[in-house]
Amino acid sequence: MCGIVCYVGQKEAKPILIEGLKRLEYRGYDSAGLAVQDGTKIDFYRAAGKIAELERKIGEIPIRGTCGIAHTRWATHGEPTEVNAHPHRDQNENVFVIHNGIIENFFSLKKKLEKNGVLFRSDTDTEVLAHLIALNFDGNLKEAVRKTMSQVEGTFGIAVVHRHVPDEIVVARRGSPLVIGLGEDGNFAASDVSAMVRYTNKVVHLNENELATLTRSNFSIYTAQAAAVTRATETVEWQPEDAELNGFPHFMLKEIYEQPETIRNAMRGRLELGEGVSKLGGIMPVWDQFKDCRHIVIVACGTSFHAGSVGRYVFERLTEVDVEVEIASEFRYRKLNFPPNTFIIAMSQSGETADTLAAIKEARRKGARLLGIVNVVGSSISRETDAGVYNHAGPEIGVASTKIFISQLTILTLIALLIGRHQKLSLTEGVEIIKALSELPEQVRTVLSQDNHIQAIAE
Repeated sequence: MCGIVCYVGQKEAKPILIEGLKRLEYRGYDSAGLAVQDGTKIDFYRAAGKIAELERKIGEIPIRGTCGIAHTRWATHGEPTEVNAHPHRDQNENVFVIHNGIIENFFSLKKKLEKNGVLFRSDTDTEVLAHLIALNFDGNLKEAVRKTMSQVEGTFGIAVVHRHVPDEIVVARRGSPLVIGLGEDGNFAASDVSAMVRYTNKVVHLNENELATLTRSNFSIYTAQAAAVTRATETVEWQPEDAELNGFPHFMLKEIYEQPETIRNAMRGRLELGEGVSKLGGIMPVWDQFKDCRHIVIVACGTSFHAGSVGRYVFERLTEVDVEVEIASEFRYRKLNFPPNTFIIAMSQSGETADTLAAIKEARRKGARLLGIVNVVGSSISRETDAGVYNHAGPEIGVASTKIFISQLTILTLIALLIGRHQKLSLTEGVEIIKALSELPEQVRTVLSQDNHIQAIAE
C-alpha cells in the first residue's frame, strides 16, 4: 500500500503535494518523493524515511511549477532506499511515474528491456512502467499509458507526467484505488480523498481498467480499450478539519476520541423508538428479498473482518439468520455453494479493498445478493453491491482502525434489529435495544473521560 497525490492547476504544486503526502503517510512511510513540472523542466526529489525527510531535503529550494505528482512508499520490490523511492523515470528522464500496487510480470519485462539496451537504476517493479511508457510514447501520453496497461500484469494505481507534455497528468487504475478531485483552481488525483479534501469535495472515482487525463481545467476518462467514459461528480461529506489533528499528537488517538460522535453518526436518522425498529433506506431496494433471508455471509479483511466476527453474535442473538464470517482473501478462492436467497455483506472502510471487491464479484457469479457497508461514498464496493449502508464516519487515517470498527458494529446491530423485528423480536425487545443504542455515545464518552486513570493502569 502506497500513497499517491497529484495536482495540476493555477497554484504552486509543491506545497499542495507535500500537504497531500502528509495526509497519506499512513499508507506508507519508507520513502517519499515528488516531481514538479514547469514547462519542459521537471524538478525531481526523493528521500528515504518519512515525509519529513523529504521536506528537509527540499528545504527552501525554489521548486516552481503548477503540475506535479508525489508518492509515499510502503516497500515491496526493493529496499526502502532513496534510489528505490518514487517517482521513477526512463533513461532520458522524460517520463516520471508513481505507482501503488505490484507489477507481477515485471521480471520478464525487465529482462526483455535490458536485452534491448535499457539500463535500470532501481530494484523496483515500478521502473518498468517508466521505460515502457517512454517506448510507447509518440506524442500522446494517454495512448502511451494505455498501451503500457495492456503489457503489464498485476495491480496498479499510477500517475504519469512527461517532460514534453506540460500541464497534463495521466492516471490509471487496476486494482488499486484512485479518485479524481475537481477544484476551483485545478484538478487532483489521489489514492485517498483525505489528500485533497482541503481543496475540493467534488470527486470522481475511477473504475477498474480505466485511465484519465487531467489538465488545469478539465478531465477525461477512458477505458483500457480507448472508449470515452462519462461519469458524474459526487460530493464528499468530509470537511477539511476532519483530516486535521486538532491538537492530538497522532490520528489514532484523535479517532479514539471521535468514537462517541462516530456511533451517533452511524445511527443518525436510523432509529424509530416507537416501533422498536431501525430505518435503513439504503437497504430498501432489496428489502423484499432481504427480509426473508436465512443465510448471510459477512466478507471482509483486517479490522472489518473482526467487526464482522463480533457482528455474527449480534445476528445470532436478534435474528433467526445463519451468519458466516469469511476473510475475503480466502473466500474468493473457495468453491462457493450458497443456499437460495443468500446475501453477502461486504465491509470496507475505503470501499476499495481489492480482496473484498474480488470476493463479491465471485459471489455475484454464484448467484448471491450483495450488500455493502462502506465509509466512502461512491467507492467501488458501493457501486458493485445491490444496496447498503454508509458509515458517515468521516476520514479514518490511523492504521489501527478504531472509529470504523465501532461504526461497523453499530450498523451491523441496526441491520440485525431490522431483520429481527420482522422475524420474532418483540416490540418491547426492539425498544430496549434502541434505548441501549442511544445511550452508547455517552457511555463511550464516560469511559474516555477516565483517560488519565486508564493511562496510569497502562503504565
